[in-house]
Amino acid sequence: MAGKVFFSVSMSLDGYIAPESLEDLMGPQWRELQQWVFPQRFFRENLGLGEGGEEGRDNDILRETFERTGASVMGRRMFDAGEEAWPDEAPFHTPVFVVTHARRDPWERPGGTTFHFVDDGIASALDQAREAAGDRDVRIAGGAATILQYVNAGLVDEFSIALSPVLFGSGIHLFEGVDASRVSLEPVRAEPTQRVTHLTYAVRTR
Repeated sequence: MAGKVFFSVSMSLDGYIAPESLEDLMGPQWRELQQWVFPQRFFRENLGLGEGGEEGRDNDILRETFERTGASVMGRRMFDAGEEAWPDEAPFHTPVFVVTHARRDPWERPGGTTFHFVDDGIASALDQAREAAGDRDVRIAGGAATILQYVNAGLVDEFSIALSPVLFGSGIHLFEGVDASRVSLEPVRAEPTQRVTHLTYAVRTR
């Protein structure tokens, strides 16, 4: 049986998940948003940053998200930023399907990540990701525009937000343009930790 389709992101208190400028996408403001991730033991292990790191619920959630994911889908903007920032052994360790308008051969990285470039739409990318994931889940990795396309198309089953005590003021808003007339949310779980509040919702069609 196919798994769920989900996304999992960090979000500021005023609703932003990234700076507006591509040049700032991995910059100081974004790092402040992600400050809960960097100290975690699993994060350090996954990126090959050495031993040590925090253990606890934040660390468990990172590990659980990784372990449930059999394949990922992302937009070209996220891929372009990540291509510059990710280490040679990209942190996904699964197939990744990049929604793009430009045809490109698959790009295989050490550690099990292969990027596949899909130029015939979000449904095709998801179908390929589902097949690759088997009975595990498919994660819509981002960015916001790609997540929104899947939400508005009724293709997301669940999502989690790590609500961070940070204010952006401007940037890329997660739900700007959402078709609220079609989307209904059912709270699943709320877990506060010392650094963030983890919120999980099931997505229903109105």
